[in-house]
Order: sequence, then C-alpha cells, then structure tokens
Amino acid sequence: MKHRNRGILLFALTLLLGALLPAAAQERKELSITEAIDLSIKNSHTLKGSQARIEQATAALREAVERKLPDASVAGSYVRLNNPNVSMKVKLGSGNSGGGSEERSGKISQAMYGMLNASLPIYAGGRIRYGIESSRFLAEATRLDAEQDREEVVGNTIEAFNNLAKARQAVALVQENLKDAQQRVQDFQKLEQNGLMARNDLLKAQLQTSNTELALLDAENNWKLANINMNLMLGLPDATEINPVVSSLKAGDNLLPLEDYVQHGLKNRKDLAALQLREQAATTGVKATKAEKLPSLALTGGMVDLHVPNLITVTNAVNLGVGVKYDIASLWKNKSKVQQAEARVREIKAGEEALNDGIHLQVAQAYQTYLSSRKKIEVYNNAVTQAEENFKVNQNKYNNGLATATDLLDADVARLQSRLNQAFAQSDAAVAYHQLLEAAGLLTANTNTK
Repeated sequence: MKHRNRGILLFALTLLLGALLPAAAQERKELSITEAIDLSIKNSHTLKGSQARIEQATAALREAVERKLPDASVAGSYVRLNNPNVSMKVKLGSGNSGGGSEERSGKISQAMYGMLNASLPIYAGGRIRYGIESSRFLAEATRLDAEQDREEVVGNTIEAFNNLAKARQAVALVQENLKDAQQRVQDFQKLEQNGLMARNDLLKAQLQTSNTELALLDAENNWKLANINMNLMLGLPDATEINPVVSSLKAGDNLLPLEDYVQHGLKNRKDLAALQLREQAATTGVKATKAEKLPSLALTGGMVDLHVPNLITVTNAVNLGVGVKYDIASLWKNKSKVQQAEARVREIKAGEEALNDGIHLQVAQAYQTYLSSRKKIEVYNNAVTQAEENFKVNQNKYNNGLATATDLLDADVARLQSRLNQAFAQSDAAVAYHQLLEAAGLLTANTNTK
C-alpha cells in the first residue's frame, strides 16, 4: 500500500511539473510605449539596412574625393625569345677615322623590363569638384532617408502597440461578458425548469452565449497574432507575452492650428529634404556632364628599366612631363548627355512639387482624424452610460414581465459594444495624434527615444 501511495504521489508531481514548465517557459513582460519604441529602433531590420546605405554613400563620397589623388601603376615583364634575328647599328664617334656606323649582333634569348607611371590631375574641367559636390549631396540625402525610416519605424511601433492593447482589452471585456452570459443561461434554465420561461427564450440566451464564445475565440486569436507581430518588431522571443501599459500611450495636450502643422511638415519632413538634396545633386550632375567637353590636364612622371642580355641595358630612365587629353568626340556626343541630366533635374522637381501637395493632404487628413477621434471619446463615454442604463431598464422590465428575452439580450450586446468602443477610443485618439506628428515631421522630436 505504501509503494502504491508513493507511485500515485510521483505521478501527481510529474503532472504538476508538466503543467508548470510551459507556463514558466513563457515570459510575461510589461511594456510601455517608450520601451517599445526603443526596442523597435534597436532591432529594426529596416534601420540596419538604412545604416548600411549611409555607409555606402559615405564610401562613395570618399571615392569621389580620392579622385584628386595621384594615380600610380607599376608593370614588369620577363619574356623568353626564340632565336630572333636582331641587328643594331651603333653610330661611331667623331674620334674614329672615317665615321660611319658599326653593326653589332648577338644571341638574344630573353628580355626584362619594368615601368613605373604616375599621374596627378591638375585640371579636369571641374568634373572632380562636381563629383565631390554631388556625392556630398547624395550622402546627406541618404542620411535623411534613414531619419525618415526611423520616423516610420516609430509610427509603426505606436500603431502595433495600440493594436496589441486593443486586442488585450477586447479579450478582457468579452471574457467578462461571457461570464454574465453563462450566468444568465443558468438562471434561465432554472426558470425554464420551473415553467416560468418559454424554452425559446432559453435557447436565445444559449445562442448568445455561443456567439460570445466565438467572439472570445476571435479576440484571443487577434491578441495572439498582435503579440507575435509585436515580438517580431521588438526583437523579443516568440514566447514572450507582452502586457502593454495602455496609460503610457497618450495624446498631446495642446493642438496647434492646421496651418502650423502644414508648415512644420514642409520644413521638417526628412523625405522632402532628401528630395531637395537629390535635386541639388542632379543640378551638379548637369554641370559635370557639360564639363566633359573641356580638356583635362595632368602632371605625369615615370621610370623605365630595360635589360636585354647581349643587346641593351637601360636603367634609371626617369621621365617627367605634362599630359593633355581632349575628347574631340564630346563636341557632338555631349549634347544628349546634358539633355538627359537636365531631364533628371526636371523629374526630381516634379516629384518635389507632388510631395509638397502630398504633405498638405496627409497633414490635413491626420488633423481631421485626430479631431474626430477626440469627439468620439465624448460620444462613446455617453454611449456607455446610456447602454448601461438601457440594460438595467430592460432587465427590470424583463423581471416584471414587461420586456422579452430578446430585448434583454439585445441590450446586453449593445452594452458590450459600447464598452469596447469606449476602451478603444482613448488609445485610438493617441495614435491619431502621433500620426499627425508623423505627417508633420515631428514624431521623433516629440517621442522619447534613445
């Protein structure tokens, strides 16, 4: 008997540990909106890609600057010769009688030579200077692109945080409503058993409970998906259960006039500033293309060593001079290149004007959405009060035989919906406010980020 009791005890402990281990493996983490933003910036794949593009543009700028440095090359060769016929005439000096020349020959089977060439650009028609200027504009534009990406990451994090908070609130409210519905079914069952209620009314209550259970399944599924999405954005383990601190997501207290936000957008939007820099780079590119018609001048120098056994040896043959290069064909080929470069400038200007209009529209839409969300808070608060009162009235009527079960169940559904709307309204308003800041280029400036 003792061995049997011991076996039962071990079995029970095994089951208990098996139930506790999965729970222990799942980490629960409370998270404020500021912490979420910091984690998303730290672990964003988008921002890592942006940083790589900045490094690439910076390297391109260094490459443009390095074009001012001298070019140098070294070449050498050793060759074997297959019994060539070589005859070299050497002019005799004036001291020899009769003057003339002497013919010499020898067996030549190999040759060696080495060359060192260097060239320092002195004038290139401005192409080097324009290349550096254009690369500098593009590098700065890439940096601004990264800042714009950062704003988008912050905005996406705020929206994802709100979706997770709403999903969690929905689960809590539907769970509460399901408990009430289940209790109502139990009460109706007693009434139906005592002949005080029609079975049809009981079936309606049971049907509503089933619908609430289905709604809870949907709410829990939405919450799990939102949690997974948040973990991916923040770089957290998949098993982490995030509990968003809803109170940390707040809207601003002071709302500026619409025109102020529009002006902020035109002044602070990083995508617009980046496009303006690309326009300057394209304009510089036109100058660089036109400069291709000009000659280039360089200081050149080098040294040659040559050794052909039995024939000739040349050492320390140093040369220094000035080289000029002029591409005559550019006189009739350069025009189309210039036209392409000028068309590129016009294209960027058109895109800049379109983005200006887009900023006006985005800011206006975000502004109106925020105003609407603030009004909805008041409406939903009143709706909750009205729905609660309506439910109490219908419940009293039903208890006194003045209302049907359908009226009571409809009032309960309306009460649940009003609670959900009220729970979502405050955080939706905060998100709408941050979307307004993002449209105006003020989001990261007004969000605490590391």
